[in-house]
Amino acid sequence: MENKSQKKAGRREFLRLSALGAAGLFTAPAIGALSATPESTFRKEFPGILTGNHKRVGIALVGLGYYSTDILAPALQETEIAYLAGIVTGTRDNEQVWKEKYNIPRENIYNYENFDEIAHNRDIDIVYVVLPNSMHKEFTIRAANAGKHVICEKPMAMNAEECREMIDACRSNNVGLSIGYRMQYEPYTQEIMRLGQDKVFGNVRHITCGAAWRNTNFDHWKWEREMGGGAMMDMGVYPLQAARYVTGEEPLLVSAQTFVTRPGKFEGVDEVTSFQLEFPGGTIATLDTGFHANYNHLYAFAEKGWFELRPFSAYSGISGRTSAGELNFPEINQQAAQMDEDAANMMAGRPVRVPGEEGMKDMIVVDAIFESISTRRNVILG
Repeated sequence: MENKSQKKAGRREFLRLSALGAAGLFTAPAIGALSATPESTFRKEFPGILTGNHKRVGIALVGLGYYSTDILAPALQETEIAYLAGIVTGTRDNEQVWKEKYNIPRENIYNYENFDEIAHNRDIDIVYVVLPNSMHKEFTIRAANAGKHVICEKPMAMNAEECREMIDACRSNNVGLSIGYRMQYEPYTQEIMRLGQDKVFGNVRHITCGAAWRNTNFDHWKWEREMGGGAMMDMGVYPLQAARYVTGEEPLLVSAQTFVTRPGKFEGVDEVTSFQLEFPGGTIATLDTGFHANYNHLYAFAEKGWFELRPFSAYSGISGRTSAGELNFPEINQQAAQMDEDAANMMAGRPVRVPGEEGMKDMIVVDAIFESISTRRNVILG
């Protein structure tokens, strides 16, 4: 029920942004429409992908921080469709190391200044933006203008309006745009999506979900507000995504709070954020994220049972059970599955699993979360 403390966030704008994906080549299937399949089955679905003069799809990693170095590059050694074709780095010392380690041709190595020359490189089909959040929009648009498909890490951008600009740029250049929500390619997560959206245990009444890790190293861009730092912009999108993909709905109302456990360490960014979402079907989600502790869990209570994942967003070791028994799916390399599927779909002109519109819908809610924190009021989205 609406009260005086609730603030209207603009229903027309919310609906306009949410509907952007209704037209155009690279639009999304409904969340959860693609069921979990073993990797061997997936490979058979995408035979004979051709691009340029080679059969595999070339990916260039933009930004060589931890995720590119320790996760994505190794995953690209396990992919069957995509391969590591190039890099973009602002550190010259990285160039020789990566060139030798991954046998990357010198002409496929770029920096942030000459990045636009990538337009002439036939080896590179997809640009994967793995930069600080404040740089996502710039390099997604530059990649699109260069005629390259784009995978952009989460969160998609600094706010929903930036997301719209990125989507428009990719649509104008007729290139695909996918957001790096690797969990939607993972079988346990896909099963949780099915259980919730198909109402296997009846209507989901309540979701509790949290993703946090305790940090002691403060020399990182994630602690810089101008670069898109803070807990909500880091791990917070995982619980938000979970609530949306379990219900298959967009929230109507947002309420959020933030606090610090280590005063003086967090200036201008959130250390801990708790937020609550209300959905059209009646589901209430109680969600939290932070840099204060280590936990990772998802639990959904429904009319006729329950289901959970612990952990729910880790790189490996996802485990799940329901009121009817344990879940048992093969463990996959999430990033390899994500990049192979995106590569196959983009090159074939098919919809990607997690398009830009999906990332934008998250940022609409994130914008409302920050508004709720600053105004100390509920925010109505629709």
